[in-house]
Amino acid sequence: MLYLSTRGHADRKRFCDILLEGLAPDGGLYLPEHYPQIDDARLTQLREVYAQQGYAALAFEILSLYIDDIPAADLKQLCAKTYTREVYGTDAIVPVRQLEDGLLIEALSNGPTLAFKDMAMQLLGNLFEYELARRGEELNILGATSGDTGSAAEYAMRGKKGVRVFMTSPYGRMSPFQQAQMFSLQDANIHNIAIEGVFDDCQDIVKAVSNDHAFKAKYKIGTVNSINWARLLAQVVYYFAGYIQATQSNSQKVSFTVPSGNFGNICAGHVARQMGLPIAQLVVATNENDVLDEFFRTGVYQVRGAANTYETSSPSMDISKASNFERFVFDLVGRDGARLKSLFADGVAHKGQFDLSADPAFKDAGARYGFVSGKSTHADRLATIKDTYERFGDMIDTHTADGVKVAREHLQPGVPMIVLETALPIKFAATIEEALGREPDRPAKFNGIENLPKRVVVMPADAQKVKDFIADHCK
Repeated sequence: MLYLSTRGHADRKRFCDILLEGLAPDGGLYLPEHYPQIDDARLTQLREVYAQQGYAALAFEILSLYIDDIPAADLKQLCAKTYTREVYGTDAIVPVRQLEDGLLIEALSNGPTLAFKDMAMQLLGNLFEYELARRGEELNILGATSGDTGSAAEYAMRGKKGVRVFMTSPYGRMSPFQQAQMFSLQDANIHNIAIEGVFDDCQDIVKAVSNDHAFKAKYKIGTVNSINWARLLAQVVYYFAGYIQATQSNSQKVSFTVPSGNFGNICAGHVARQMGLPIAQLVVATNENDVLDEFFRTGVYQVRGAANTYETSSPSMDISKASNFERFVFDLVGRDGARLKSLFADGVAHKGQFDLSADPAFKDAGARYGFVSGKSTHADRLATIKDTYERFGDMIDTHTADGVKVAREHLQPGVPMIVLETALPIKFAATIEEALGREPDRPAKFNGIENLPKRVVVMPADAQKVKDFIADHCK
């Protein structure tokens, strides 16, 4: 399997090369040259694999379709090492539970940092360590987080040989629990950088550093953000696991609702659907930062500046520039790299927007790709958390509440709707208490985490200062 850049660069690369690279040389994102197809017989086989051997075996089956430069026995062992009951607390790894008639929740937050990002990040940590050892190299990971990516990456990489992590986050804009998860880590290979700005400033710094090719090569800069194809690929697996749990036969379709800010999680659903998984709809659920909802309603993609990026009670989605969106738009415009580059490198970079409202490809997007969308506000969040707890005894976090609220607007008779859980409620305790008048349960291992010593530096939103910090810590 070879991979290409969304922006048309001539190079074709193999999986382990793009695993360590992040962005393509032209600033584009990597995608496979084609999506492997899952026919009815293969889907039946995957059902049997999941039923008899479990999630790790299913992960191997999906990943091996895209990874042919790691020996099969090694890849199987990496999956088995990653997806264990010890790490996720359940043999199902991602159990699906029914909330109400036609509406289900897929639990993705049983990992070490209590958020769905663990599902891919734990695998990424093992892949990095494996490939770096094979090459005798080191890697400096530069990332940006609005909440959960950072802690998931740091917990996955802490103590890993050959890996350092430099994680940027918006200063003061994550929940106290999220900040404590990251900043309390004392591992020598973990470095937290709080940026005076919003998440998009952090993301812009990561892209600016990645586009400095000399610096990137000298300091071996890689990424764990969802711009890394390996992370998105790992997320494809739980769409298959969710579908298999929610259906009895391959003739049935399901829909997925995904709380979405950076478009990585739901882009994995797009990949699964393109592979042939019987998905009726992919429902994008946004918060008040509704850039993606606006696009799917109007065809206009218009990013917001920092001043117009709202600070909300579902902070992991406080994003106005969805870096993974480029992968879907590449498919939408017929995989035309030159056209894609004009939309993003010219349209978004210089005008802050592009408009596909008159494009036939956009008008056909809902029917062809299954995307619909909706928006949730703080009041919606509180009401959904309260209703879900009072009627069903099920406590959900703020982002999952956005998903449930929007999912209910897109239910179709006879089509199960699976909401992808984002995190456990404890990560957003203040809003849960506002909604329910009580604090959420806290796993014992996180008691007192907010009071632990912090290891973090605060910096202005300046890519050069971040580069200087990386250079100082790589001597």
